[in-house]
Amino acid sequence: MQAIDALSLWSDQVRSEPPDSTGLSTRPSLRQSISCDIAIIGGGYTGLWSAYYLAQRAPDASIVVLEAETVGFGASGRNGGWCIAELAHDYGRSMHEAMVGTVDEIERVISAEKIDCDFARGGEIHLARNKAQQSRLQKSLGHDYRWLEAAEAQAVCGATNVLGGAFTPHTAALHPAKLVHGLARVVEAQGTTIYEHTRALQVEANSVRTSQGTVSAAHVVLATEGYTAELAGHKRDLIPFYSLMIATEPLGAEAWEQIGLADRPTFTDARYRVIYGQRTADDRLAFGGRAAPYLMGSAIDPATENNHATHEQIRQTLVELFPVIEDAQITHRWGGVLGVPRNWKPAVSHHQGLYRAGGYVGEGVAATNLAGRTLADLITGTRSQLTRLPWVHKPSRRWPIEPFRWVGIMLGAELFERADRKESISGKPAREAEMVWSFLRR
Repeated sequence: MQAIDALSLWSDQVRSEPPDSTGLSTRPSLRQSISCDIAIIGGGYTGLWSAYYLAQRAPDASIVVLEAETVGFGASGRNGGWCIAELAHDYGRSMHEAMVGTVDEIERVISAEKIDCDFARGGEIHLARNKAQQSRLQKSLGHDYRWLEAAEAQAVCGATNVLGGAFTPHTAALHPAKLVHGLARVVEAQGTTIYEHTRALQVEANSVRTSQGTVSAAHVVLATEGYTAELAGHKRDLIPFYSLMIATEPLGAEAWEQIGLADRPTFTDARYRVIYGQRTADDRLAFGGRAAPYLMGSAIDPATENNHATHEQIRQTLVELFPVIEDAQITHRWGGVLGVPRNWKPAVSHHQGLYRAGGYVGEGVAATNLAGRTLADLITGTRSQLTRLPWVHKPSRRWPIEPFRWVGIMLGAELFERADRKESISGKPAREAEMVWSFLRR
């Protein structure tokens, strides 16, 4: 078991806050078998947003959240803090409009419920830093993105070698741990019971067997994302991909004059090996990338979350982007897993009392809210625009058995790394990577 304050910059900062504001609360574990109306497995964003909206739609229902560790232990408390109106798969205009509305909805809730999570709606900029990236971005501008020429893009984010960028206003930077812990306190005030240190071992349509007893429920929600592979019978549903992050010390005004990010837009570039960053409310750079290896058998190992070589690679990438921070102290290094379905398409589904949402592929800060509202409508039998969205009832194919999935994932990762190197040198698109990427997302 890892200490919660060692998990990330975010959890470290939440740990220092008073428990009645944004700090951590101590919650009991399950002690015996119980019955309830709705059992939710997972104390992250999906589970807590589901509980929040279910309490509104079914105020007389008894709702229980079961968390294997502590609230926000997984990706919800460790992510890059991108509240973005975008999914890993483009489901079309109706889905995009729902996601834009979701960013609005999250802003509404945190205001109404007085959740201080450093929410800053500065948009998101997707930089092009070589000709291949520029070509790829200009050909595939997403909904509501507009192209910025080099000078305008660099004024937003003063990275090196900027040729242009795609900008969307429908993104906010936030403090993920403050959001998840604030949301937990809100749902408890609504009447939801949260049991921590209660690991689900086996899940069926109307029951959850845990390490401390069985929970019987009319409806069960599986909201375990990257940790789904640890449940019996679910190892191949979503595989855990590692993403690692670092945070600098607070930077001075001179550094920020060069870096930009004045309105706290989130930033990335168009390489295949994903990077992502934000300027925090206390003027740090929080920056991450998906460079850690996939572990055979969908294993999750805390040692991988603290891999020095990977963190150093991420630091070097950040310095390459912003040379002014070369001598800045890195105060925090951490990592965690995100859930990836075989077709890379997040989905909401249900069958005979078992409801599921996930597979966000690292873009779940906003999507979890939309999933929670959708699950609440499905469980309460509410016919709505949400239940008709194209990601509902779209379960993915399962991943292949080992060692085939390990071989395929590792080969793909190596291909994308080579493609990024090739494009940075030649400026020409790596066609083989484009074909593989298109195949993966079918």
